[in-house]
Amino acid sequence: MSSGARSAGHAGSGLGRRRFIGALAAVAAGATTTSAAARTTAAAPDVAPAGRTAAPPHRPRRARQLFLGTYTSQAGGGKGIGLATYDDVTGRITGTGTLTGVPDPSYLALHPSGRTLYAVDERAEGAVTAVALAADGGRPPKVLNTRATGGGGPCHLSVHPGGRWLLSANYGSGSVSVHPVEPSGALGERTDLVTHSTPAPGPGQDGPHAHQISTAPDGRHVLAVDLGTDTVYTYRLDLDAGRLSEVSQARLRPGAGPRHLTFHPEGRFAYLADELDKTVVVCAYDPATGRLTPGEPQSTGTGEGTSYPAQILVTPEGRFAFLANRGHNSITRYAIEGGGARLRLLDTVDVGGDFPRQLAFSPSGRLLFAANQKSSSVTVFQVDGTTGELRRAGDPFPAPIAVCVLPL
Repeated sequence: MSSGARSAGHAGSGLGRRRFIGALAAVAAGATTTSAAARTTAAAPDVAPAGRTAAPPHRPRRARQLFLGTYTSQAGGGKGIGLATYDDVTGRITGTGTLTGVPDPSYLALHPSGRTLYAVDERAEGAVTAVALAADGGRPPKVLNTRATGGGGPCHLSVHPGGRWLLSANYGSGSVSVHPVEPSGALGERTDLVTHSTPAPGPGQDGPHAHQISTAPDGRHVLAVDLGTDTVYTYRLDLDAGRLSEVSQARLRPGAGPRHLTFHPEGRFAYLADELDKTVVVCAYDPATGRLTPGEPQSTGTGEGTSYPAQILVTPEGRFAFLANRGHNSITRYAIEGGGARLRLLDTVDVGGDFPRQLAFSPSGRLLFAANQKSSSVTVFQVDGTTGELRRAGDPFPAPIAVCVLPL
């Protein structure tokens, strides 16, 4: 019998995952004030003393778009999706405004066409929202529509590489959803909802908690990471009907709390960040069957203190991996060896903020962005393509309860 149960409703409030936020109100409120001041300073024109020529204002070598996810329902949070640009060489971020009308957009994803942005609405009655983007960034983004996920507290979403289906993970109800993508980029009515009913929840968990859903490099399989059941589920997606069929399960040791999975570019190995036992696991992957086989847990290099690994990324050429550690407030750097089969811990780097929730590369791979939830900031690093070393690119950018950063 399949371990995934389809349901038309949802279970759970979807709000339990926010237990890590803690006393954010005072911190975030202060950061909001700082953010406003930073925007005012950035907008002020250069004025020269009488008789002198004003220095030319800073002009990015190439200004690219950047979007910021936040919690709108938290004290000190944002008002919607944050809008900004960044210099793709220096990493300097400049705020340009906010797209309102999207509640609690805690995770963002881009359509392969680059014309549509998608956001989760991480609330008890979960939803996903489609946002139209101008090709050149010359026009402001526009909300297209919103669809219910059928689950609670959606925290992750991704677009199938073919561009026809949006996949979302509902943390609160431990379910995954599928929505069709219309030619305009808008979302159609949900075509599937699968709840993770087996195995039983891990130690200390009250139920399944789907934390991520994404498509494997082979394009034929979809993998859903569930923190509550300590399991990664592999599905096959019917590209005509938008329905998920489970094909295998990869079970982690009880209490591991798997959170985020990323693949090596060659598609034969994947790396899994375990939030609760503070480890990372190299997994073998079989593209023919979709089966994921976890290896032994490895150290994050963060010692005995409190730390919750959040997201792991691999450089485009597959030579290095970076892991965000909340609590320890660092980024672990690994060398990838054996064609992707091994991770060798190199060091940890101070992230320059508090509680790094999410990491993202610029399209070039030269910049690494870290969204720091509790310090309400985004740190930018320049990535050395030869050594994988990270070098801080200026001061952190103030952003209210920054939980997601998406550079285009």
